[in-house]
Parts: sequence; C-alpha cells; structure tokens
Amino acid sequence: MTALHTLPSLQPQVSPAEWQARVGLAACYRLVALHGWDDLIFTHISAKIPDTEQFLINPYGLMFHEITASSLVKVDLAGNKVMDTPYEINPAGYTIHSAVHEVRHDVACVMHTHTAAGVAVSAQRQGLLPISQQSLFVLASLSTHGYEGVALNHEEKARLQADLGETGFMLLHNHGLMTCGGSIADTFLMMFIFQRACEIQVMAQAGGSELIAIPEQILAGAKAMAAGVTRTRSGMGGALAWPALLRKLDVQSPGYDA
Repeated sequence: MTALHTLPSLQPQVSPAEWQARVGLAACYRLVALHGWDDLIFTHISAKIPDTEQFLINPYGLMFHEITASSLVKVDLAGNKVMDTPYEINPAGYTIHSAVHEVRHDVACVMHTHTAAGVAVSAQRQGLLPISQQSLFVLASLSTHGYEGVALNHEEKARLQADLGETGFMLLHNHGLMTCGGSIADTFLMMFIFQRACEIQVMAQAGGSELIAIPEQILAGAKAMAAGVTRTRSGMGGALAWPALLRKLDVQSPGYDA
C-alpha cells in the first residue's frame, strides 16, 4: 500500500464540485475521529459527487484521522473504482452506502457509526426513547432496520431501502446509527444530535430512577418543530456550525484538505 504522505493531490484531476466534496468528506472523517466516534477502520461515511451516480468513501485500512481529500476512493453504484488508487474499500460499507445513494437522490452524504452508546440503544427493543430534547429531532424522522449480519449480502439492500424510506435517521438494530442529509454539514450535525440523544439515554438509564417521558402532544408536534427549525436555517443547521468545526480542525487536525 502506498504511504499516505506520498499521494499527490487530486485537485488538478477532478472538477471543482468533486474537490469540494472531497475536502468536506475528509473533514467529516477527521471530525468523527476528533469526537471519538470512529471504530478503528471499520465504519464509513460517503458523499455523492454532484451531478453523477458516483460517490466517495474511505480508503479501507486508514484510520479516520489520516484521511485526506486525495485519499478518498471514488466508486460507482456497482462498487467499481473509477479512478486509480492504491486503496480498496470496505465491502460492507459499499453495500450500505450504495443502497442509500441508489434511491435517495436528495441525499448528499451518508454517515454510519458503531459507537458504544449508539449500539447500546440499537440493541434495546424500544429503541430511542423520547426523554431528551435531542431525541425529538431524531424521532421526527427515524426509521429502523433489523440486523442481518455483516452487511455483505447485496439482497439486504432492498430491505434497507424500504425501511429507510424518506427518513434522515436510522437505527440499525444491534449494529449502530446512520444519518443521511442534503449536505455533509447537515449529515454530521444530524449524527451529533443522534449520538448525543443515545448517550443521554444510556446515562439516564444507568441512574436507575424512573425516566420522565416527553408528553405525547409534544411528540406529535416534533415533526412540525423540526421542519420549522429547517426553514429558519439552511438545511438542518449544519451550515451554521460547519465553519466553526472546520476552524477547530485547522487547529487540531490540519491536512485533511490535501
């Protein structure tokens, strides 16, 4: 495998739109590492290349803090690499991400994690509980998908697509969390909220006291509330937080845009 630092920049070889997607996705990987949501090399985030049926995904074998814009692998919906690269991709990652990109043309980014809190909640029969403000945003657009083993069976794709529907958040039972949004920034912010809701739930349950559920009438209005937030800010609000997150990266994990 070619050493990461010897890879030449792909910026001259790709369109400005693709390069922007590459830089944004590499930043997203670095942010996942910075927040401690990575699982060695075993989870994945993808970003669609605008106006194509191709997407970018992580080079299998690199830690998330190592990923750069030029090291990301470009594949088509069939999983074929469409640019020369010394790297392979995670087959399970291809299955999950291609399933979403095939049918959700409104989705620019798909993010999947295996965090301890996320997997813990995904293993609970009741799933995410309405016990925090964070949970309301998730419950307004949440789907679930039953565990079918490591995602190597392409026949699972149709079932995942049907379960996902038009939602933005998915709880993958016994497996973890997934978000999909109209931008990389929104998708990251959605995962931040989802992850935080799961952490709060696990911590609240550990306390052993009776939990206070959010009233049904508030739950019923959660979808309208989330839509109202979306209308008042661009997308899910990711565009507002994203520049600050990139400033943090520039200090703590520079080089993602190489």
